[in-house]
Amino acid sequence: MRLLSEADSDTIRLVQDPGFARWLEQITAIGGCAHPVYLSGSTTTRDAQTGEVLSAYSTAGEPGERLAVRCRNRRATVCAPCSRLHAGDTFHLVRAGLTGGKTVPGSVRERPRLFVTLTAPGFGPVHRISDDGSRCRPRRDDPHCAHGLPLGCSRSHGDGDPLAGQPVCPACYDYPGHALWHAHAGRLWDRFTTAVRRHLASAAGLPRSRLGAHLVVSFAKVAEYQQRAAIHFHAVVRLDGPAGPGTVPPTWATPELLADAVRGAATSATVRVPESSAYGTEVLDWGTELDVRPIRSFGDGTGLSDDAVAAYVAKYVTKGAADTAAGLDHPVSAVEDIRTARLSGHVRALMGTCWRLGGLPELEHLRLRAWAHTLGYRGHILTKSRRYSTTYAALRAERAEHQRDDAGSSQHPEAVTEAAWRYVGSGHTPGAALIAAGIAEDLALNREIAREEIRHNGGDIR
Repeated sequence: MRLLSEADSDTIRLVQDPGFARWLEQITAIGGCAHPVYLSGSTTTRDAQTGEVLSAYSTAGEPGERLAVRCRNRRATVCAPCSRLHAGDTFHLVRAGLTGGKTVPGSVRERPRLFVTLTAPGFGPVHRISDDGSRCRPRRDDPHCAHGLPLGCSRSHGDGDPLAGQPVCPACYDYPGHALWHAHAGRLWDRFTTAVRRHLASAAGLPRSRLGAHLVVSFAKVAEYQQRAAIHFHAVVRLDGPAGPGTVPPTWATPELLADAVRGAATSATVRVPESSAYGTEVLDWGTELDVRPIRSFGDGTGLSDDAVAAYVAKYVTKGAADTAAGLDHPVSAVEDIRTARLSGHVRALMGTCWRLGGLPELEHLRLRAWAHTLGYRGHILTKSRRYSTTYAALRAERAEHQRDDAGSSQHPEAVTEAAWRYVGSGHTPGAALIAAGIAEDLALNREIAREEIRHNGGDIR
């Protein structure tokens, strides 16, 4: 046994434990979660009138007297099984706002809808990826920057090239501007949505305060890190009537008008950062690369389909800063953590800039040091307006109810449930982590086989 690795010896210990079979059932039930949360407690359901116990559960008989539940982390780099579940919830959340369902009427398909991509501005020239083999930055006159480095690049960069996304001259790059833009991206989005409403009201000849009596602007957006480690936003923007998705907007609220409002708002929305001797004056705005495309029910040459947009958003919601090597999945507590991080020099410089700016009194409210691992971006990866569609909480509650029905334990309409639970730990031992990873791989393989079977029979793979 002394010759075995820690993981192997721990696996043998687990398998020989009398409660191993039940533990295996628990881990399988949560899809092979990579970092489960363990709870201890009990639940008792009684008839509200008679007090009769209808059902009862306690962890007293479970292995270690605890129950494993999902960590529910959205990041695939942290927990692939839970991130897949989160991506599925995101797909249905976004799709419900496009096609209906989950309390949203199907008439939303007939509303003006756009898929919008908003990007960060330029903070300095970077090496670009080429899909067609073209050169990165061809320059005939071979200019050099103030630091003596060439501003051109005759190479062709593909995926995986370590130079892709890196500044042509790190000394010329506006690292403070990049970090501050990330820190204010949420406010800039708020200014953008306000400007969209203002443009719509102006086009209709209405005061801004009266627009809500005629229509509602709903949206769902996801943030994604670009190769240059800058955030950009993909958003679904939809126009509804004054009472939400169940009502029709006025006839003058056309997709073309909405597109004009989005373009106008993207060029006019700005955020001013408090002036400081450390970086001067910063006025933050959107980048010039704006993409506005209509969404069609089934897609055609001039627009995207509902399902394509929902799948695209769901794909990126499981990605964190670490997925594009644009940061870390955990906070840093000291400058040394930044210096030793296995990241590119560009990303370490951004994290270091966040740490340095975070020490300025005038920027204390931004908490840049706490968010240095995400390069200053402190917003949620996915946000939506209240009326766009359903919520993650509602989807999880629906799934839990479905699981109770499958188990034959649906709650009596006049039942009262008493529950007492406490947190007792999280994570796997080395051997348990190996077994959980194997379970997750088996489940993923089974899903892929099922999808191939459905494709072979010409069915829907959703």
